[in-house]
Amino acid sequence: MSAKPQKAPKGAPTPKPVKTPAPDPLLAELRPGQSVELLKELHILTRDDKLNQDSRRKLKQVYHLYNFIEPLMDEVLAERGDLTLADHGAGKSYLGFILYDLFLKGREQGRVYGIETRDELVAKSRELADRLGFGRMSFLNLTVEESITSSELPERIDIVTALHACNTATDDAIRFALEKHARFIVLVPCCQAEVASVLRKHKSESFARTPLSEIWRHPIHTREFGSQLTNVLRCLLLEAHGYQLTVTELVGWEHSMKNELIVARATGQRRGNARERLQQILSELNLEELAPRFAY
Repeated sequence: MSAKPQKAPKGAPTPKPVKTPAPDPLLAELRPGQSVELLKELHILTRDDKLNQDSRRKLKQVYHLYNFIEPLMDEVLAERGDLTLADHGAGKSYLGFILYDLFLKGREQGRVYGIETRDELVAKSRELADRLGFGRMSFLNLTVEESITSSELPERIDIVTALHACNTATDDAIRFALEKHARFIVLVPCCQAEVASVLRKHKSESFARTPLSEIWRHPIHTREFGSQLTNVLRCLLLEAHGYQLTVTELVGWEHSMKNELIVARATGQRRGNARERLQQILSELNLEELAPRFAY
């Protein structure tokens, strides 16, 4: 007969069940291989490894943008065995750092250039890249004109990005990309005020010229229509230079109001009427003074 299990003596403490540690919810949100130290330095993670609501929103935006850029980087690497990417108007360079950390860190090829005019941000990015061992990242304090002709940059850049580059900084990135014969251009425009200011300046004259001026008669409509129109002109410019476009939203509107994503692929096939349409829009809406920016 088998022995009966022994009962615990009366009064003996009941053994506590061993708890399996709960999985870290943070790890479920980070991509494999993502440097936690980098995310802390970029203030996406707090010092105690937490994500607040604002940083979670920022991380989602960057990861979503990475989903668009990763296949472009793969394509360039597969075709030429190397890769150059320039982040124009880089600011704190968190897009460039994320791209390097997730894509280039484990490879022997590829270089990221961060182009920024604020010297203190350039210096901080250089220091962080050195500390993390990101040896194929370069940060340059250059204006648009300087970045086009600088010997610190190669004659050709494969991919140009501009994330939330404010107002005309997006147009500067486009000009740089065209001069560098970029294969891909990835833009998330922000704070577009130039077109709206010109619409506002010529509002009275436009009222007598076209009934379309009703579209921007009220100040809030001037701002919103000016922002929309700016991106339309940018798209026509890129198509006139032989780029095929995908225009979509980056993330849901609950995460960011500056949400339009423009991905341009060089095909060499210029849209035949793009330049003509662009000129017609400038003329119809009394914006001819902006031709040097959008119609070159």
